Amino acid sequence: MAEIKKANGHRLEGIGAPLEPDIEPARRPRRSDVAFDLDQVLGAVYAIETNVPEDAFTANALGTRRFGNAVLISEDGLLLTIGYLVTEADQVTLTDNAGKSIPGHVVGYDHDTGFGLVQAHERVRDAPVRRGAAADVDESETVVVGAHGGAPNAQLTTVVSKRAFAGYWEYLLDVAIFTSPPHPSWSGAALFGKDGALCGLGSLYVQDALSAAGEVPGNMFVPLEILEPILSDLVATGRSSRPPKPWLGMYASEVEGALVVAGLADGAPASTAGIEVGDLIVAIAQEPVASLVQLQRRIRSIGNAGAIVNLQIYRDGSLLDIDVRSASRYDYLKAPTSH
Repeated sequence: MAEIKKANGHRLEGIGAPLEPDIEPARRPRRSDVAFDLDQVLGAVYAIETNVPEDAFTANALGTRRFGNAVLISEDGLLLTIGYLVTEADQVTLTDNAGKSIPGHVVGYDHDTGFGLVQAHERVRDAPVRRGAAADVDESETVVVGAHGGAPNAQLTTVVSKRAFAGYWEYLLDVAIFTSPPHPSWSGAALFGKDGALCGLGSLYVQDALSAAGEVPGNMFVPLEILEPILSDLVATGRSSRPPKPWLGMYASEVEGALVVAGLADGAPASTAGIEVGDLIVAIAQEPVASLVQLQRRIRSIGNAGAIVNLQIYRDGSLLDIDVRSASRYDYLKAPTSH
């Protein structure tokens, strides 16, 4: 895969090595700052460490050892985390705020939402969070972002925008929550609203938290309400029952108002069909696209995985039409290990 240089995205060293958050003392929440039991709520945020086989499809991009946070969502030890921490993982270790390590396993992963579920193998002592939604937090509202380690590793921050988000790895959210300043350990971090409900889960560090054209660093959080329609499926089968979206294995980047193919997954549909790194994406099925959001919405409007996606691209002074038969991303990933 070609290297992708992005202002927004995963900080790979943050996935590949544990981070000790360095929170400014003035931004650490105090019990008097909130209207809920701060210690209890933050106690539901665990550290998670996963190991991924070296031959996994995502091993080169995301590493074989990944670290972040997971949030307890049920009394029986089910935890929610961000999907890239657990995709193709065959070993899971959880650590509570008392420092106790607990083995676990991956229950499921959903690419469309970006959520992953893990199950602790031992009884947990903490209370699960209450689940909220993006609508529970408003722009300009102060919220608490919690990482493993309790109040010293939590941060007061501000919701600066809520808007659509598209990622270069063929990911689309109709509404994402953006906060600033950023939390230094955002992967799987918990965003708590004023009543202590979990409203979002940390996914990315971004440089445009305020708006798509801005230069305000922050974090992007996945809104929690999109978990509810798929939760029972993930628990039962490890995947959503919804048909998978078309996947091309084509990583696009916005560069000076144009969409550029910045990377290709080896053996994936786009590279097999003849798409090349450096191609400019002009249109999808004859409809012009100029942003990642437009690109992903247009591709998804064509159908489900397996649909043929027509790309009009500009290469070496010529316009080319290339048909790509899309695939399901899940066909390229190792399934969760049964336990």
